[in-house]
Amino acid sequence: MAVALIQGASKGLGLQFSKVLTARADVAKVIATSRGAENEAVLLDIQKQFPNKLVLINVDITKEDNIKRIVPIITEKSGGKLDLVLNCSAILHPSGKGETSLRDVSFEGLRSTFETNTIGPLLTAKYFSPLLLKSSGLFGNQSGKKHSGILVNMTAKVSSISDNQIGGWYSYRLSKTALNMATKNLSIELGRGKSKVICVAMHPGTVDTDLSRPYHKGVPADKLFSTEKSVNFLMTIIDKLSVEDTGKCIGWDGNIIPY
Repeated sequence: MAVALIQGASKGLGLQFSKVLTARADVAKVIATSRGAENEAVLLDIQKQFPNKLVLINVDITKEDNIKRIVPIITEKSGGKLDLVLNCSAILHPSGKGETSLRDVSFEGLRSTFETNTIGPLLTAKYFSPLLLKSSGLFGNQSGKKHSGILVNMTAKVSSISDNQIGGWYSYRLSKTALNMATKNLSIELGRGKSKVICVAMHPGTVDTDLSRPYHKGVPADKLFSTEKSVNFLMTIIDKLSVEDTGKCIGWDGNIIPY
């Protein structure tokens, strides 16, 4: 039975992944982490329904010692392996608004956004890839080359350099573009040995979350997704991932997004 780790599980996509994966019969354990996961009412409600299945752990991914501290805890709770790691934490900008021009760019805005969107997911991969390498590939498609675990970094279409036509959102765009490069690097390093981890960046679409809510004006109704709809799309793709997909940036519709 599969074990999944969801980083950034308290709200938005991370919360919905927690609900969906905890309810799946083929998943034995879901480990949900965030700064306040252990006291998050909505996660505690899910845990009441699945008391032996959902594990809640507090961690601040902007602090490496925090991540390092929970490694032995997660190793014990997971049984020494992870089949799926989902990096879902993200911020648009500390102010809640993306920069519209260069004059809005600040060191603190860049630092804070990179810490959450890029550095945290990369450090999560650093400390939990050993557990992914011990997986027997219980997520994804094993009909071709065999893989162990799957690492998914939540990115955004605005991270694409070639697709950028309007500019702006410096901190968010840069942090997600850097996350894409980290994902590609990870796919190479974690794909060299006999045990291979599939590493992908995934774009969830425009989702009705706190991050994107100020920018919903002008988004066609059929392109504004609930978290439920987006996660259903993404899980359909995750369940079909193969070694041939590693290193790619994949949209909610299955299409490849150019870096």
